[in-house]
Amino acid sequence: MVGSNMMDLITYYEDRFPKIGETIFGKDFEIGFGGKGANQAVAVAKLGGEVVVVTAVGDDLFGPLVRENFSRHGIDTRFIKVVPGKTSGVAPIFVDPEGRNSIFIIPGANSCLLPEDVHKAREALARCPFILTQLEIPLETVYATIHLAQEVGSRVILNPAPFQPLVWENIQGVYLFVPNERELEGFVGFPISEDRDLKKAIEVLWNLGIENVLVTLGERGALLGKEGTLTLFPAYEARTVDTTGAGDAFLGALAYFLAGGKELAEAIDLACAYAALSTEKRGTQKSFATREEFFEWLKKARKKPITLTL
Repeated sequence: MVGSNMMDLITYYEDRFPKIGETIFGKDFEIGFGGKGANQAVAVAKLGGEVVVVTAVGDDLFGPLVRENFSRHGIDTRFIKVVPGKTSGVAPIFVDPEGRNSIFIIPGANSCLLPEDVHKAREALARCPFILTQLEIPLETVYATIHLAQEVGSRVILNPAPFQPLVWENIQGVYLFVPNERELEGFVGFPISEDRDLKKAIEVLWNLGIENVLVTLGERGALLGKEGTLTLFPAYEARTVDTTGAGDAFLGALAYFLAGGKELAEAIDLACAYAALSTEKRGTQKSFATREEFFEWLKKARKKPITLTL
């Protein structure tokens, strides 16, 4: 994984979000480890995969905790950069009674992860069949990761979140481009209000040279656009209490199952299930199941009866 790490500062509220200038009581507060990159890496590790991370922390009190958390999950921490004078990344998260979340991110040291840091990890990354990366780090570093992967024969799964405009020539050759619906809107420049808009948007990306587009649809599942064909992968039923980190659970599981030899369709289906299970617990990384927990849950899991009108 080449990407971000954050400390999650999670507030749960019972009724509503406060208005400007207003103070109200919240329900609960938790601190946890997060960041899109770190979450995805931990999901892979919890499922039993081998992971190396290329990321950056500040020289504050959070930095050593982040490293220790990676180590505790058996993740290779040799390429964690410590940035003097910078804070580690933090993410204030607000969760409503239905488990839906709103998130701010303050990247901190993540903004100092540079292409040279990726090149330092070249030998280790060359042994990775798949490399996960996101947009919580500088775009030049994302592009450098994609180019390095092409050189060493690794496949890149790019999660273009949070949304930033991209230079499409610099991401040609990514194996999977995985936005959610809101991010997809930003890339294609028009609103997605109906299912048929999804088809139109995926076709725009195909025309830009992005061959495999996988759109995550939250509680509806995921839609794969590959070789001119659209395939819906329905979500699984879950007793949802907190959706924070579900997208990262999906991506980590997807990378894990692909690296383990699963075909793309089966890997996506399993990732949908893993993401659904993560919503049954609070928090991000601590809500991710181990391989044993996941497959035990999967025995009784059911898919939601969802279709799309494309």
